[in-house]
Amino acid sequence: MWRWTKILFSILAGAVAVWLIYEFITFPSISRLRTENPETTSLIDARIAEAEEEGKKPKKEMIWQPIGQISPNLQRAVIAGEDARFFEHNGFDWEAIQKAWDEAVKEGEKEAKEAGEYDPEGWIPPMPSFKRGASTITQQLAKNLYLSEDRNFLRKGREAVITYFLERELSKTRILEIYLNVIEWGDGIYGAEAASRHYFKKSASNLSAAEAAYLAAMVPSPLNVFNPKKNPRRVRARQRVLQKHMRWVKLPADSQPRRRKR
Repeated sequence: MWRWTKILFSILAGAVAVWLIYEFITFPSISRLRTENPETTSLIDARIAEAEEEGKKPKKEMIWQPIGQISPNLQRAVIAGEDARFFEHNGFDWEAIQKAWDEAVKEGEKEAKEAGEYDPEGWIPPMPSFKRGASTITQQLAKNLYLSEDRNFLRKGREAVITYFLERELSKTRILEIYLNVIEWGDGIYGAEAASRHYFKKSASNLSAAEAAYLAAMVPSPLNVFNPKKNPRRVRARQRVLQKHMRWVKLPADSQPRRRKR
C-alpha cells in the first residue's frame, strides 16, 4: 500500500512540475509592455477566429492613442464604471471581492431554501462568479491580453498571477493607457480612438463628459447587454449614472493632456 502511495505521489509531483515548467515557458513577457504597445490581444484573436468560423470577414478597427491624447472625461468615466478604486488597490479590490462573496452566499441560501435543500450546519455556499463587481481594470486587462473567456479556477489562477506582474512591472497610468486602447467597444471596434471615431466622428481627445459616459456605459457588454443598437435605454440609463459618479474620480498628473508651452 505504501509503495503505491509513493508511486502515485511521484506521478502527481511530476505532473505538477511539468505544468509549472510549461507555465514558466509560456508566461508572457509583461516587462515589454513598459515601452511596447500590443498590436493584438487574446480577445481580438478570439473574435477574429469566431468570425472566420462563421464564414464572415473579420473586423478590426484599432488606433493606438497615448493616454495624454485620451480625454480625461473618458478616463474618469471608465474608472467610475469599471473600477472606482483603481488608483488605490494593488490589482485586487478585496472589498469588492468580499462583497461578491457575501452576495453569492445570500443568493445561494435563497436558492437552496426555495429548493428545500438548505441545511444551516452542512450547507456550503457557492463560489462567487466574480464578474464586473469584483474584477478590477488590471484583472480585466490581464484576461483581455492573454487569456480565454473560459471561467474556471485554472484560468482565474493565471489571471491572478498576470495581474500581480502587471501591477509590479507597470505604472497605473500605463495600465490604464493599455486598457483604454485594447478593450472592446463593439463589433470589431477596439480602443478609445476607434470607438470615439465610430460613434461620435471625433478623436478620443475631444470627448465631452456626456459622450465619455456613453462610451463607458458600453464597456461591460458592448456586443449584447449594453449594445446601443440592441438596448439603447440600458446604455442611456447607465450613461446617466456614470456621468454623476465620474466627477469624483481624480486622475494623476501623468495621465492628463500635456499643455503646450507658449
